[in-house]
Amino acid sequence: MAGVRDDEKAKPFLVKIRKEEVVAPIASTPEQWLPLSNLDLLFLSKTDVATFFVFKKPVVTNTPNLDARSLITNMKKGLAQVLVPFFPVAGELVHNSVGEIEIWCNNRGVDFVEAYADVELEKLNLYNLDESFALGKLVPEKIRGILAVQATELKCGSVVVVTLYDHRYADGYSGSMFIVSWAEFTRSKPLMIYNRPSFRRSLLIPRRLGCIDTSVQDMYVDTTITSSTPNNKNPTSPTTLLNNDHNPNISTISSRLYHIKAEHIKQLQIQASLNNTNITKIESFGAFLWKMIAKYSLANNNKYVNDNKLCRMGFFIEGRRLLAQDDALQFYFGNVLSIPCWAKKTYDLNDEPLNQVAQEIHESLRGISRKEHFLGILDWVEALRRLKSRGTFRISTFEMEDGPNFILSSGLRLEFEKVDFGWGKPILSSNHMPSGFQEISKGGYVMPLLIPNGSGDWVVYMHLHTSLLDFIETEASNFLTPLTFEHLGKINNTNLKSKI
Repeated sequence: MAGVRDDEKAKPFLVKIRKEEVVAPIASTPEQWLPLSNLDLLFLSKTDVATFFVFKKPVVTNTPNLDARSLITNMKKGLAQVLVPFFPVAGELVHNSVGEIEIWCNNRGVDFVEAYADVELEKLNLYNLDESFALGKLVPEKIRGILAVQATELKCGSVVVVTLYDHRYADGYSGSMFIVSWAEFTRSKPLMIYNRPSFRRSLLIPRRLGCIDTSVQDMYVDTTITSSTPNNKNPTSPTTLLNNDHNPNISTISSRLYHIKAEHIKQLQIQASLNNTNITKIESFGAFLWKMIAKYSLANNNKYVNDNKLCRMGFFIEGRRLLAQDDALQFYFGNVLSIPCWAKKTYDLNDEPLNQVAQEIHESLRGISRKEHFLGILDWVEALRRLKSRGTFRISTFEMEDGPNFILSSGLRLEFEKVDFGWGKPILSSNHMPSGFQEISKGGYVMPLLIPNGSGDWVVYMHLHTSLLDFIETEASNFLTPLTFEHLGKINNTNLKSKI
């Protein structure tokens, strides 16, 4: 069991709501109903994703007298402007006549919460996000609309900005595009014509004569068949989730942040590349995690592990560049994702060397990362729609009784270092699942991002079972480190405490 760190002993803090309002587009936009694409429809249930940014109070700003409250005021003005080109974000998700989700572009606006937290940045728990970044604390509760925002001034004058959006209508790439554009508008830097967002669903229409790629059959599942098969539980059934919560052999899921130095990532890549110099950093990290979870299962005599139980890993693949060679999808707003998953026997996975597991991941990804795979998904979902059925990611149908599983998503290409509302780049940014990720993976979710200081270091968000996180911290203490304020100051090569 990992020891208790000082940041875990941080005192609770109070958050006071200063103002709640709805920020609407500054100019009227056409009212319309925007259907979701076949790739959006793979997300069956509401899954809210939070993205947060920590901005330290600068000693000197480019704009005189730009304190926290003035910064937040400017952010609201910028939000009203960016909602004009991103007009669907100001709408609401509704059901159409056949029961499918659509975006009602009605200019409703975005719920914006301005708050004050009675805590210094140095006392904010950046490691245990369930404590500080809980819903109703630093994360807004989204009641209506597609997006909710909260900007919180800390006791020291620093600011934490959190967005909460529904994954059913957008992926991380889209979210990053929106937030970067919002920051540009806030700094009075309008979007260029060539990089305005596209909502053209015609870019993702299925083919007239669908030819479903074989990889789709292996990685996705018809929910009608799944729910009617006796030994397959409904992946989104409340009863299933309740049973998991009350199973004494399954720990609770926690959300934590870790730091990995660039040099350690490079060393891991070298170890994973003994037989193949094309192994990427994220593939190396995936192999490390997959083996670590297998080792944990065996070390804890997990009753779900035997010769027939499999350890599964899902992998988010972003498909814009695969589907459109001419950058037609570069500014497309919506989900362009696939989540293939692979399984190995837990004993075999534990025994195989890291480079062999990394090679298998590399080869599997190469077989999936093709235009034909994504076109096949579009065709397959369309075929199910005509049968009034729905399809989803196969990994979401597995319970913990079926063996350990998790999903790895790379945020290394998200441009969060460009998010500057007037105080410069954030000192920290990350995704967070405050409501959980059960609808997509019962085992959990991991996402590394680049720390915005240009060092190449990673901040890694892990949403996994608590006992597993404790095990990883103990086994890999020389590789990854729990993220703390003091640690963050060293990462950014500055004495943050002296500046707040």
